[in-house]
Amino acid sequence: MHRRTVKFMLGVTASILVATPALAQKTTVTDADRAMVREMVEEAISFRTAKGHGQVPALVDALTARFRAAGFAAEDIQSVPVEIDGEQTMGLVVRYRGSGKGAKKPIAFLAHMDVVDALAENWATDPFKPVEKDGYLYGRGSSDNKAGMTLVAATFMRLKKAGWTPSRDLVIAFSGDEETGMRTTRALTQHPWVKDAEFALNADAGGGSMERDGSNPTFSIQAAEKTFATFLISTSNPGGHSASPRADNAIYELADAIKAVQGLKFPVQFNEITRDMVKKVAAKRGGDVGAAFNRLLADPNDVAARAVVEKVSDSNILWTTCVATMLKAGNAPNALPQNAIATVNCRIFPSTPVAEVQQTLAKAIGNPAVKVELDGEGVESPASPINEPLFAILRKAIHANYPGAPADPSMSSGGTDGREYRRVGIPTYGAGSLAMVRPDDSRAHGTDERLLLSSFYKELVFWDVLLKSLAGGK
Repeated sequence: MHRRTVKFMLGVTASILVATPALAQKTTVTDADRAMVREMVEEAISFRTAKGHGQVPALVDALTARFRAAGFAAEDIQSVPVEIDGEQTMGLVVRYRGSGKGAKKPIAFLAHMDVVDALAENWATDPFKPVEKDGYLYGRGSSDNKAGMTLVAATFMRLKKAGWTPSRDLVIAFSGDEETGMRTTRALTQHPWVKDAEFALNADAGGGSMERDGSNPTFSIQAAEKTFATFLISTSNPGGHSASPRADNAIYELADAIKAVQGLKFPVQFNEITRDMVKKVAAKRGGDVGAAFNRLLADPNDVAARAVVEKVSDSNILWTTCVATMLKAGNAPNALPQNAIATVNCRIFPSTPVAEVQQTLAKAIGNPAVKVELDGEGVESPASPINEPLFAILRKAIHANYPGAPADPSMSSGGTDGREYRRVGIPTYGAGSLAMVRPDDSRAHGTDERLLLSSFYKELVFWDVLLKSLAGGK
């Protein structure tokens, strides 16, 4: 796969001076700005943009009207319709034209407009009617990812209204099915305004955590993510009457295969992102666990060290994982099973071929009568290269709100639009400093998802500082 190395070298703070190579830029966030972004995020939440409800195009229309009102020309706003299972969804692309000075390639800004659906009966509030309680805004998508999407859009609008012109093109690329297939994401990576981007910044892959009193904020800059593949492991035989059991029972054979998958251990792997992560984890944990992490850094085949780190959650970044998630077998209570199928979902270390994982599963099962077949499409994606100049700019934007807070590159185990951009050679990095109280606020995809409003408003400063630092301009 092609990998390009990047070459370019409110607590709301009311006014911040930001030094850029060209000039000092002043960031001023007003009450009107906060009111606008609050209105926008509530509007976005009110659209039920889950698959099957057909609301993504309506949200695109609402955003388009706002971009037009902010001064963006019609020819700089394009929708990218995609039909999936008889339903139309779409992506949205908005070009903020630069002055053209310096002839630098565009920067893409990513977020997704869709959400995982919610069951209203399980929520304390209506998931699609935003409600403020105790400093939080409750609603589906409030944190994943309508906050990030709204903040990027609002910053483009604020700067456009203020008459700011970037030194290079900045391009919004909002997807419409990130949660269910990323078909719009793939279409966006091929859009003429997006495909030549020097790099992409993903509002769905940046952020941080802090204590409830706001202390100890830490942030991550996602530069890699595990990809995934789902496999169907199946057995079959002629079956028969349950009164006459036979030795080659399809369920028993499948059970043996599942136990083999349970015992499977993929090898320890490192890339430049995870190596740095593990060094920091080792230093933070210390003791026997920290020592074990350090031993794996020196020797990935150290079995005793692996046995220690397997007991902590931090270890999942070190290897591919596969786990059984669904079962289907038999057709009647008084008949021997003719078919038995297990679904196994794998989260794959970046750049590991899907076919290699499939072969590893088959070898571990060790029974040629058991089929191991790919269910749907397997996705392979590399890590983005370390880019210290960019990381320094991201840290500057984070420190505008959280002075001195650590912000380090990371690899995530979940999937985002970033995987599709990395697949086509566009290095992609998480951007954003939405600080959440963990684990209390970790509710994405779950019930009573919520957004800490004090952190949300601060993000107006982050994105303002970031865009001006990346693209200078007037």
